[in-house]
Amino acid sequence: MENITAYIEQHKDRFLEELMDLLRVPSISADPKYKDDVLKTSEIVKTRLLEAGVDHAEICETQGYPIVYAEKMIDPSLPTVLVYGHYDVQPADPLELWTSGPFEPVIKKTDLHPEGAIFARGSCDDKGQMYMHVKAFELMMNTDTLPCNVKFMIEGEEEVGSESLEGFVKENREKLASDVILISDTGILANDIPSITTGLRGLSYVEVEVTGPNRDLHSGLYGGAVANPINILTQMIASLQDEQNRITIPGFYDNVEVLSTEERAEMAKAPFSLDAYKTALDLSDVHGEEGYTTMERNSIRPTLDVNGIWGGYTGEGAKTVIASKAYAKISMRLVPGQDPDKITKLFCDHFKNIAPKSVKIKITPHHGGMPYVSPTDDYGYKAASMAMEDSFGKKPVPVRSGGSIPIVALFEQELKIKSILLGFGLDSDAIHSPDEHYGIFNYFKGIETIPRFYKHFTDLKK
Repeated sequence: MENITAYIEQHKDRFLEELMDLLRVPSISADPKYKDDVLKTSEIVKTRLLEAGVDHAEICETQGYPIVYAEKMIDPSLPTVLVYGHYDVQPADPLELWTSGPFEPVIKKTDLHPEGAIFARGSCDDKGQMYMHVKAFELMMNTDTLPCNVKFMIEGEEEVGSESLEGFVKENREKLASDVILISDTGILANDIPSITTGLRGLSYVEVEVTGPNRDLHSGLYGGAVANPINILTQMIASLQDEQNRITIPGFYDNVEVLSTEERAEMAKAPFSLDAYKTALDLSDVHGEEGYTTMERNSIRPTLDVNGIWGGYTGEGAKTVIASKAYAKISMRLVPGQDPDKITKLFCDHFKNIAPKSVKIKITPHHGGMPYVSPTDDYGYKAASMAMEDSFGKKPVPVRSGGSIPIVALFEQELKIKSILLGFGLDSDAIHSPDEHYGIFNYFKGIETIPRFYKHFTDLKK
């Protein structure tokens, strides 16, 4: 498919500039003050899809932010690929840790990206990866190589739990009917070691509030006589894991899928350097559940982490108070066998049970999602593997990811089709963090690989 390389080379500068324009819009779904920017981004995506050659594109209103739907149906008898992505991004805070503006994209060279990487919020997660599909579709249209039907579903609430997506999917099963879902919101092991994600962890996310006295108190006059909610909260959180770093919530591990020795041995074949891992994160040592490797801890084992904690006085100087309230946000990554609703209830019951009578507890569940495992013996995975082998020159490694994409399990439940996680980011791309970036190599390698997936999938389905 020489025409792929030639078309990319001819339009390389434009492909980059279009992505940079998209990245300049701060489509932060978590912050209402960016509502107009999120809506503007949905319109940009719709316009770009129409320019790329879809027959129909529309902005589908939801209870939250809209979903962009588009399609190109060339022959009902041919297979249909449904592309999912999202146009919303995480907040950019803390802004002072960015070396350039989060919505002022710039290209900088790094050790892992000697040809350059685009530094901007959303560059990897997920605007850059989503936009690869738009440009790959344009390439196939303009080179007359589109072998099957294509549908696009690009949402604006992924970073806040995809709250409107379930209703949209349930109400539009016929519209979304397809043979496979193609998603690029994951990564590869390295630019010279292609991989395909075959498993995702699920998620349970809660916010806890601990209340002591009815107002902030003078720590001298009341210290030692009333419960300090911050002290209590930190003690409760510390008790949620034991000395082996196992989670202490009763029933938490009851249904956890345990991989066989043979399966764990296959996982261990994936290239991984513990020294490089520690160096990249500036760690003197790793940490986690005893009896498991680092690769296993962040993929096939469940976790519990505090994502934020606050209370009391945090300004400049000193203010001697006992806070009335303390708060924390806690996420639990789940593995196959664990149901997020059940885990959330187990957490709530346990956290209330371990609280002393001197405080009151309020727990607010936020979004969650089911774990997901994709088989490696279906047409979708085989087509993705063949496409990556074509573009990288070597067969990709199947891996399980520690991250969560809750809607993948929803798609299988409601649409009865599998999702293929064909991502091109790197773990070092700092998604959700300051200085998020996405390699130029990775962006164009995705655009090169995606048309090959379409060809192989269509051939396999014949």
